Parts: sequence; C-alpha cells; structure tokens
Amino acid sequence: MPTTTHDGLPPLHTHKPSLRTTTNRVFVVVHFSAILALLYRHTLSLLHSTTLTSFFITLTFLISDTLLAFMYTTTQSLRMKPIYRTEFPENLKRVVEEPDFPALDVFICTADPYKEPPMNVVNTALSVMAYDYPTEKVSVYVSDDGGSDLTLFAFMEAAKFASHWLPFCRYNNIVERCPEAYFETDHSRFPEAEKIKIMYQGMKVKVNNVMERGKVDQEYLTGEREFQAFGKWTNGFTRQDHPAVIQILLDHSKDRDITGHLMSNLIYVSREKSWTSPHHFKAGALNALLRVSATMTNAPIILTLDCDMYSNNPDTPLRALCYLSDPKLRSKVGYVQFPQRFQGINKTDIYASEFRHLFIINPWGFDGLLGPNYVGTGCFFSRRAFFGGPSELIPPEIPQLHPNNVVDKPLQNPEVLELANHVASCNYENNTTWGHKMGVRYGSLVEDYFTGYILLCEGWNAIFCNPERAAFLGDAPINLLDALNQTKRWAVGLLEVAFSKYSPVTYGVRAMGPLMGLGFAYYAFWAFWAIPITTYAFVPQLALLNGITLFPKVSDPWFLLYVFVVLGAYGEELVDFVLSGGTFLKWWNNQRMWMIRGLSSFAFGFVEYFLKSLGISTDGFNVTSKVLDEDQSKRYEQGMMEFGVSSPFFVPLTMAAIVNLAAFAWGHVEIFRDGGSLEGLFVQMFIAGFGIVNCVPIYEAMISRNDKGKIPTKTSLVSTIMAFALYAVVYVTLRN
Repeated sequence: MPTTTHDGLPPLHTHKPSLRTTTNRVFVVVHFSAILALLYRHTLSLLHSTTLTSFFITLTFLISDTLLAFMYTTTQSLRMKPIYRTEFPENLKRVVEEPDFPALDVFICTADPYKEPPMNVVNTALSVMAYDYPTEKVSVYVSDDGGSDLTLFAFMEAAKFASHWLPFCRYNNIVERCPEAYFETDHSRFPEAEKIKIMYQGMKVKVNNVMERGKVDQEYLTGEREFQAFGKWTNGFTRQDHPAVIQILLDHSKDRDITGHLMSNLIYVSREKSWTSPHHFKAGALNALLRVSATMTNAPIILTLDCDMYSNNPDTPLRALCYLSDPKLRSKVGYVQFPQRFQGINKTDIYASEFRHLFIINPWGFDGLLGPNYVGTGCFFSRRAFFGGPSELIPPEIPQLHPNNVVDKPLQNPEVLELANHVASCNYENNTTWGHKMGVRYGSLVEDYFTGYILLCEGWNAIFCNPERAAFLGDAPINLLDALNQTKRWAVGLLEVAFSKYSPVTYGVRAMGPLMGLGFAYYAFWAFWAIPITTYAFVPQLALLNGITLFPKVSDPWFLLYVFVVLGAYGEELVDFVLSGGTFLKWWNNQRMWMIRGLSSFAFGFVEYFLKSLGISTDGFNVTSKVLDEDQSKRYEQGMMEFGVSSPFFVPLTMAAIVNLAAFAWGHVEIFRDGGSLEGLFVQMFIAGFGIVNCVPIYEAMISRNDKGKIPTKTSLVSTIMAFALYAVVYVTLRN
C-alpha cells in the first residue's frame, strides 16, 4: 500500500491487475483456435452431407456451435484486463473535511406491499439512515409505485422508531444497522438492546396488523398531520390511477432523535399515475425521484437501492467517496457499483442465486476497461451523470432540476412542495428528453443495464467496489418459478437492447471500443444461450434413439478436439468461480441452473420478446415476490428444488429429463447389440449421461417426492406425452 500520493496526501484507493491476465490471454488464443477448428469440421461435414437428414443435423450443430463461439468470445473480452481494487476510507477525513462531505440522496423503490412487505423496505431505509455519515447530509426517498397507504403507514411508524434506533447504533458502534438483521444476532451485551427490540417488535406487530386488515384504521392515526396524509386515499384512488403523494416524514432541519441529534430527511413519494399515460415501470419511478429530490435537496451523490437490499456496512458511503471525491477521478466517474450479495442462500446455492459471474467475476473484468455495468441496486451515482456526458451537459427544462442547482428553501416550504408535486405528475415528461437523453433510460425492461451501458457510451467511467464485508445484503428467490421468472424478464429486456439502435455489437463497439462492446453484448444476447442448450439437450439424444451417430469415434483425432474444447470451457469457469470465493458444489449448481434457464426462462424470453416485437400483448413488469413461505424455506434449506405449481417453464425441463434418460438406456441396448463397443456412441452417451446427472432434482420431484414442492402430476403427464410425440415425429421424419 502506498503511504502518500504525489501531492503528499494519503491514498484513498489503489488497484492491482490479476495475476492470471497473461495466462488468460494465452488460453483464449489456444482455446478459440480449437473452437474455430471445430466449426471448420462442421462446415466440411455440411458440404459433404449425402442426405437431407445429415444436412439439417449438421446445420443445427453448426448454428449452435457458432452461437457458443460468439458467446465465448464476448465473455473472454472480460478476461483480458481484470483488476482488483482496495479503498482506504480511514484516510478520507484527512483528504476531505467532514463538513465538506457531499450530501447524499438515497432512492429506495418498492411497488407492491404484498410482494415486497413494508417491513423489509423499512429495514432497508433504517439501515442507510444509520450510516456513519453526517445525518444532516442524508436524505432518504422512498418511491412507492404501488401507491399504498399501507407502505406510508409503515414508514410513519419507522420515523418514530428511528429516533431511538439511530442513536443506539451510533453510541454503541453497531455494525449491523438493519434492525431485523441485528436482532437475529446476539445482542445481549448492550443492556438497552432489549428495550429497543421490544419497540421494534411493537412496530412490526402494528404494521403487520394493518397489512392483514388491508387498510389503515383511524385508531392508528394520532394527529391531524396523519389524518391529512391518509385523506388522499379516496375511493377513486387505485395503484394505476392516483394523484402524486409526497409526504415529509422526517425533516433534518427540525426533527431530532431522543439524544437531541438532528435526523436524516425521510420522504415518501408516490408519483402521479393515470391509465392514459405510460409510466415506464421502475425507470419511470427513478426519474420521478430524480426530479422530486432535485427540488427538495438536490444532493450531488445518489444511492439507488432495491427495497430488500439493506446496508450491511455503515462505512459504505465513505468507500464510495474514496473514488467520487478523488480529484483525479471525479470529473469522469459516473457511478460506483457495489456487488449484489444475498442473505439466506443455502450452502450449495441450488438456484445459483449468487450470480457470481454477473455480480463479481465479470465486473472485475469490466473494471479494468471502462467500468462495470449498473445492476440496479447498491450503486452511488454522480447526479451530474444523468444529464449528458462528462464533456457535454444536457440542461434540464427548468433550472430547479439542474444538477448544480443549490436548494435554499426548507423542505416544508409551500413552493418547494408545489414544484415537487408538479415534477411528479404523470404528464410532466411529455415533450422532454427524460428517459431518452436525461435520467434513467427507457426502452428496456432492464433499465439498470441499459442506463449503465448508455452512461459508459457517453464517456463516463465506472468503478467496481467490492469490499471484504458485503456493503449490501438482499433476498434471493427460494423457489424455482420465481428464479426463472426473474431471468426471463431480464432476457426480454436485454433482447430489447440487443436489437435496438444501441446494440452493443454496433453502437457499443463504436462508442466504447471492442472489448467493452463485446462485454456488454454478452449480456444483451443472453437469451441466445437457449439455442445451443436446447440443441444439446435433445438432438444427440433423439439421434441416439434412432441409431444415428453424430460425433467422432474415441479413436478419431477429432474426438480429442471435442474433449479439449469442453474441458477447457468448464475448467476455465470452475477456476474463475472457485478463485472468486465459490465452492465446487456451488459451481456445479451454477452450471446446472444455466442449462435449466436455457431450456426455460431464456427460451420463453425469446418467445416473449418476438411476440412483443409483433405487437402481441404479453405480461408487463413482474415484481419478484419477497414473501417467504415457511415450508418452502425448509425445503430450500434442505437443498430441494421447489416446483410445486404448474408452469410452462417446467414442461421442457421434464421433457429433457425423460428424453435423456430414454436415450441413455437405449444407448446401453445398442452397445450390447454391438458386442459391447462404446467407441462410436461414447460422446452421445456422455451427453445423455451428463443430462441425467443434472436432471436428478427433476427425477426426484417427478417420482420420489410427496411434499408440496414436487412437480405436479399434470405437468409430468403432459411432458411425457410431448416427449413421446417429439420422438415419434423424429422417427417418422427419418423413416420417410
């Protein structure tokens, strides 16, 4: 670690390149050469096809392997220059005086109190209000896109509890500043902790009672201010059609905690909605917060958080400031991204919910280039980044929204509140560039990916900050359907970018260079994995069932090429995964889930995207449920996959399980008929066997389980019929 910088000040951060950079580059050249040789073999086979059947089978594998080669190339761009960063927040106050710390606006988004319980959102807000940061400089904005009075009530109660919780954390130097997480630990060493816990449990009971009733009864309202706030929920008030609601719950100019310290601002915002106006889902909510916060506080630094992603480290803002306050970086750094990490994941991570490549491994690679992609939460932005590139400011339509505007009026000022309500109206963005040239970008369901991508294309840089102690912790899906729905939505949104004028393989390569462009293309074309995964899940097996050999014999030199390509790809992934802190079992489940997603969420995402492109209505933005079912939780902890309900997602999965098992069994019959020789069928037998091993949880859910998480009988029956129908179609086609 350097002791000082060139100007004599202590360093705020440092970085070092990966020791495997040279090895990665050499391996890429060798491995990609082998892939090209494989494609060359497919091309020769295609040109020398003697039957229509062999032509179409070879063409299928050529297309699939070409797509695999393309996706391999995109991911290798992120292995060219990975770096690892370290911050020194302890040096920050020696470089920047605490009174000079920039103000911080925190945006927390929620949309449905029954899928995203208000107590989860409350815990997230309380954890950031308790940051080791000047409280008078922190403003927390809660966007309630569901327009729920239940959520507002929860935050009114949270504001009261905060006056006790914040000084408790400050005076006892508590690290776990999320109340729910703290009270799950041993807190007996602080005598006042039990008193605080009783208060927290009382708040929790009150909020849960209101949730069960589905309304806020008058018995819970104690003052005129509260009656006035809830009076906005009239009979005509619905989640899709209602006026703007902006409620200041805490005002740091006058609200103090029980010790007399000023508290952070806490502001509830539900933007106006109308059936006749587009609302652009989460991107629209964030843009409304950008404008509302600009009229009220206009902090130069903005932290965006998902409602279930609570702060796990009170010095996180200081780590972000190590970059955003660095004079050499701040004019170019658009955002500092922390990785998403999750609590409660079982020991083998059966649903691959860590997304270790997405949130840790690939960002290291991006960080050595221009910076990581924005992942929707745990990200500190420079407000200026939302208004054009670093060298070209795009001024907003009114001066009060300018990123450099200084707000000199108190929050409760009538003019401030009037303007805040105006910029939160559903028609405000008409005839403006919001969502297109300013703010969070519209045009994709994955507004986070698209926005970060455009900011980097505009010339901003980004930083990946990955401290040893997780900065934020969130909830991950604990059933398969939620996990697949989540990735299906991502796949649709990414395809919207891939096939737009901003496609990373064209616009991105021109704007950021080939390595960054290809890195972003890896995500944009995620759904394309469905094609090779589906091909290898069915074609070799159906060919085996019909006595067709597709791959070289074990004695053929081309066989060694297949071995090298497959083992090289899997070996590289395993090394990356384990060196990033993963385990072998988690890696195994990660590659299993990749195949499951390829057959389900990626494939269905493809279909949904093209239906949308044809103007055929599909489901809109779906919020992943954060509500935990006790029985599901128990099965999840035991490492059992949760099926439980009928879903189209499960049909191709069970079909693949049936076809692979049948092919493997029939392959043994063919081997015995052939005098025990495995040489010609080895590759197809291996693929079918590999499929069987990966399908073990599916076989268990179809056959041996009796709990509520098993695959419904109807799904198993439909899948079996479709598997036999698929075989019959192939059989008849080949015979004709």
